[in-house]
Amino acid sequence: MIAVLSPAKTLNLEPVKTKTTQPRMLEKAEALVSELKTRTAADLQEMMHISEKLAELNRDRYQSFSTPFKKSNAKPAIHTFKGDVYLGLDAETLSEEDVDFAQKHLRMLSGLYGVLRPRDLMQAYRLEMGTKLPNAAGKDLYAFWGDEITERLQKDLRAVKSKVLLNLASQEYFKSVRPAQLKGRVLNIHFKEDRNGQLKVISFNAKKARGSMARLMIQERITDPELLKGLVVDDYVYREGLSSEDDWLFVK
Repeated sequence: MIAVLSPAKTLNLEPVKTKTTQPRMLEKAEALVSELKTRTAADLQEMMHISEKLAELNRDRYQSFSTPFKKSNAKPAIHTFKGDVYLGLDAETLSEEDVDFAQKHLRMLSGLYGVLRPRDLMQAYRLEMGTKLPNAAGKDLYAFWGDEITERLQKDLRAVKSKVLLNLASQEYFKSVRPAQLKGRVLNIHFKEDRNGQLKVISFNAKKARGSMARLMIQERITDPELLKGLVVDDYVYREGLSSEDDWLFVK
């Protein structure tokens, strides 16, 4: 089983001492950066719907983007992404053995890097998957990545001898995956809360729970999806009567 998470806008750029690997779709990322380097801060602001300050920061990030990636100019993805999901993952408290397991069984989808493994080096960026960035393949990043993210995940599933992709990503990011082309099963996880008899998605809590489930999967070395049903994830528990074969609901 391989789980996929969304990335995060918030980044922690403080260096860490750990093993690292190279992102496997870096040539594609470089092609995107080459295009983004031609854009002004005003262009980025309009395209990404961000503040002037953030636009200037990311213009500078793209202008300074350089390869090869090494520990002096890049940082492993699992230690870089912060935000709601990564509060739940809490990577800084995972052991090296935990991260070794995650390297095989956890992936982060990215508008810039495609598919990242936990130890893959990355440089700071902001480029959400839903961004409308015209390119040779079409009008947005979904067109740019085409089948490549799906094909990369298929190879990773084959490497761990599994046919189960655990979807803990947001809708925006999982749209970059083409389930019909995967030779296996996509298992979607949902987190809702019982508020006065009504089941509701509480955004912050649900995002954090995605990271918490990934953490439990890693720490308990879970490769059989059926074992996920027994997890208590930030007080969310599996509800069989509200779940279907490939859409599982956890309720708090």
